Amino acid sequence: MKDKLTVMMLSWEYPPRVIGGISPHIYFLSKHLAKQGVKVYVVTCDFPGAPAHEVIDDVEIYRIDSYKNPSPDFATWVYLMNMNMQRETAALTRKIADKIDVFHAHDWLVANAGIGLKHVFRKPLLVTMHSTELGRRDGLHSATEKMIHETEAWLTYEAWKVICCSDYMISHVKYAYGLPSDKLVMVPNGVNIYNYYVNGDFREFRSKFALPEEKIVLFVGRLVYEKGIHVLINAVPKILSKVNAKFIIVGSGYMKEQLLNIVRSMGLEHKVLFEGFMDEPTLLKLQQVADVSVVPSLFEPFGIVALEAMAARSPVVASDTGGLSEIIEHDVTGVKVYPNNPDSLAWGISKVLLDANYARYIKENAYRRVQEKYDWEKIAKQTKSIYEGVLGEYHKSFWAKAT
Repeated sequence: MKDKLTVMMLSWEYPPRVIGGISPHIYFLSKHLAKQGVKVYVVTCDFPGAPAHEVIDDVEIYRIDSYKNPSPDFATWVYLMNMNMQRETAALTRKIADKIDVFHAHDWLVANAGIGLKHVFRKPLLVTMHSTELGRRDGLHSATEKMIHETEAWLTYEAWKVICCSDYMISHVKYAYGLPSDKLVMVPNGVNIYNYYVNGDFREFRSKFALPEEKIVLFVGRLVYEKGIHVLINAVPKILSKVNAKFIIVGSGYMKEQLLNIVRSMGLEHKVLFEGFMDEPTLLKLQQVADVSVVPSLFEPFGIVALEAMAARSPVVASDTGGLSEIIEHDVTGVKVYPNNPDSLAWGISKVLLDANYARYIKENAYRRVQEKYDWEKIAKQTKSIYEGVLGEYHKSFWAKAT
């Protein structure tokens, strides 16, 4: 085995392209792996204004042509993007001085490229499953959803190890694809607490969103069904009957117009603000001034938004489901409520907003928990150990002997 591990990560998103949680996950994981002596290359899609090649914190990023010609549908674009990614990554792998030890794919969107590279170079492939189509859609209802599910199943079958971010996802992935237990390994997601080391008087900033007498209730996430944003909107009148609050909704998604119509029908446009996409510095400050952060998801493999709120010392109210159930300890590091239940959600939010001592207690406990368990340095060490274990098995296999 070489002194220095060399890993090629594949992802369709990486900063400044941020679609969901995969982008920050890879950014922080690769950065902390590099700090621990792992040579990391990241191959991702191009993005307007971003360089085709750059080095950030000793991580080499290559942005490939993501296929800009018109495609009849998203699935076709993904297929063609993977063709380009596999071709350009193969050329890069042949050029670089350090021989690749491991390919590490993130989710189904780079499945074809990852599997192809595994067989071309006869190197182990690992995959991190950040979510599943079965969970996102609560079943498989269309041909596209079935295609994505089958692609995920193929990817997990081809992978040497499948990394999941929670014990819930371990059991979910095992059930969804019929995988053996020894192929699955849990490594939690992380959060960069140093982002929130911002001192200063936030009163002027806070006044842009709420009056001094209004409590701020913050939702950050995609406006899609599985994130439970409709549950929060339906809970708004129940909360306002008990406490004066302003609801700040950060994010975009296909449910936005439907949600706006509901808010208008309730006559609460002045109490519910849809902010859309928000730049990171503004969001970091908003998370710190929020009186409560709400994560009402119906399906949540992990719950990075909850971790971010905990790092920002914002009290968290979250659905008792999926990975959120593992992050939040009820009445200790946050409040758990019944999923898809506006009454339960309203109860949890009101409980935090009406009891300052309780809110202070759970947010300080949560901050300590983040420091102890969800630090990126620890997560990178766990991931490096998995790489080393896989390589140990690989070097004993017929694949290594045949190359």
